[in-house]
Amino acid sequence: MKPLIGITTYREQSRWGVWDDEADLLPAAYARSIEEAGGIAVLLPPTDDPAQDAGDVAARIDALVIAGGADVDPRRYTDVPHERTADWREDRDAWELALLDAAAEKQLPVLGICRGMQVMAVHAGGHLDQHVPDTLGHENHSPGGDVYGDVKIELVDGTHLAKILVTGPSVRCHHHQSVLDHPGLVPAAHADDGTVEAIEDPDRPFWLAVQWHPETQPDAGLFTALVGAAAARN
Repeated sequence: MKPLIGITTYREQSRWGVWDDEADLLPAAYARSIEEAGGIAVLLPPTDDPAQDAGDVAARIDALVIAGGADVDPRRYTDVPHERTADWREDRDAWELALLDAAAEKQLPVLGICRGMQVMAVHAGGHLDQHVPDTLGHENHSPGGDVYGDVKIELVDGTHLAKILVTGPSVRCHHHQSVLDHPGLVPAAHADDGTVEAIEDPDRPFWLAVQWHPETQPDAGLFTALVGAAAARN
């Protein structure tokens, strides 16, 4: 059987057809990337009882993707909100952190994407740089609007990520925040300006996060590796 890969979703006010309503949604590129890698995507919108529901979900899926989205609530890492940090989603923060707790307990393979990397760092006890342009003096990682920044990265030798990626990556980024520290996790890639662009747990078979959006490009190995790790559990 194909492995079931759970992907967290947005919950936003949305328009489609004649409707203008709250909707649980996710860009189709995530599901397509999972399907092309041989898995079946299962969307995981926030629930009203994340602590209870996360365990039930983790018992049924074979791997977890924490998707991109809004900023993490700075109170989750005991910081005061920056003026550019806004519109965080408390329900989604609670849901994804609970899912990571359950995934760790079940030893599920986990892939974090963009916001997902930041959530995984906060879950580990880390902190975020709330507005990268203040630190770096440029906006190359998120040029604005729906435009992705083209960022060259350098992989860290000996990491799981360096073994997974099959091409030297130029990646597509859309993040104005970044990871400052990540207890228990190690850097797996850096941008040429020093920004940490990937982190992983060296003691787990697959606990990996990237700051870029791999779903917007042909799979360089990440989704294939995730689905393979999920299939290996069955």
